Amino acid sequence: NIKQAVCSVTLVPDFFRSSGEGVRAVPLAGHVGFDSMPDQLVNKSVNRGFCFNILCVGETGLGKSTLMDTLFNTKFEGEPTQHNQPGVTLKSNTYELQESNVRLKLTVVNTVGFGDQINKEDSYKSIVEFIDTQFEAYLQEELKIKRTLHSYHDTRIHACLYFIAPTGHSLKSLDLVTMKKLDSKVNIVPIVAKSDAISKSELAKFKIKITSELVSNGVQIYQFPTDDESVAEINSTMNSHLPFAVVGSTEEVKIGNKMVKARQYPWGTVQVENENHCDFVKLREMLIRVNMEDLREQTHTRHYELYRRCKLEEMGFKDTDPDSKPFSLQETYEAKRNEFMGELQKKEEEMRQMFVQRVKEKEAELKEAEKELHEKFDRLKKLHQDEKKKLEEKKKSLDDEVNMFKQKKTAAELLLNQAQQAGGSTTLKRDKERKK
Repeated sequence: NIKQAVCSVTLVPDFFRSSGEGVRAVPLAGHVGFDSMPDQLVNKSVNRGFCFNILCVGETGLGKSTLMDTLFNTKFEGEPTQHNQPGVTLKSNTYELQESNVRLKLTVVNTVGFGDQINKEDSYKSIVEFIDTQFEAYLQEELKIKRTLHSYHDTRIHACLYFIAPTGHSLKSLDLVTMKKLDSKVNIVPIVAKSDAISKSELAKFKIKITSELVSNGVQIYQFPTDDESVAEINSTMNSHLPFAVVGSTEEVKIGNKMVKARQYPWGTVQVENENHCDFVKLREMLIRVNMEDLREQTHTRHYELYRRCKLEEMGFKDTDPDSKPFSLQETYEAKRNEFMGELQKKEEEMRQMFVQRVKEKEAELKEAEKELHEKFDRLKKLHQDEKKKLEEKKKSLDDEVNMFKQKKTAAELLLNQAQQAGGSTTLKRDKERKK
């Protein structure tokens, strides 16, 4: 399985696949040894290890964490998430797994709070931004002068498991909008979560309804590849089973003489790995055991290439010029640099003109303010002079009154003295007359 998966990664040039011009088949006289290259590649890949990144999108309570534990037959330890966030947050956890001698670096990204808000209009935006951020990080690593892609931890999302609530009616508008925004950025594998909540007949109708709505709304989900003859038949069959109806459980129940993963109910037991009960085995087979490498390859050759092309075109890079001649990287860089410098000078001139205009406006405002201050000062000065003049006149009037009062006081005192003197002489005369 490892050899088959690694060989499928090898990019074989087109001139080896077809008998084009300039290619001539030459027979070998004996054994050379380059037929061991697949084994060399297998050994190198096994020593290096593999990585796989899964994005779980779905509303709270649909069993995303439980299904991940069931898929990889382990218990992923993680902190419990709080669902009281105002928006959707993405929580990423990376784990080191090993099966036989194969090491897998698995990253599980969970959408915390998806569908919990009253206004769900922008719920998909944080998911799209997260996927674009991983693409941008890989692109920046590619564009470095000194690259370390052989040891770079690739965080690009390889598979998106979209959990659909088992309503039995139709897809929610939130699900349609989100999948439409994601289908050009990631491999979407839709699954009906907790499928044991509805009957088999309702489930069959529900899956047909989901498929019909996805097609009518133009949502492109991941199709298992059928170009490889070794897996074409099983993949073609499994494409008709999409979306998978799954049940997850890490609890083991004794059925007969063996222990199996199942969910117990008062009316019976749902076995996770029983294909008559759910599609869990089909999901695990398609996602991990058959098409994991194709999911990685589709992410790189389709979704990442689309992002990379759009990003480079925004930066001004093209494959050919208007004359259909190949573009030189140096010429493209120089043209883009000249364009940037021209825009920079234009903006600088605009900013300078704006600065001069602002200075002139400020000077006019200051002059107007200075003029108003002078006028106010003159008014206050005149008012002060008028008040001073009034006060001086009032002071003069008071001084006159004081002088007049003093004169009257002096005259009164003089009259009083004269009266006292006259009164004294009259008293003496009366005394003398009385004595006589």
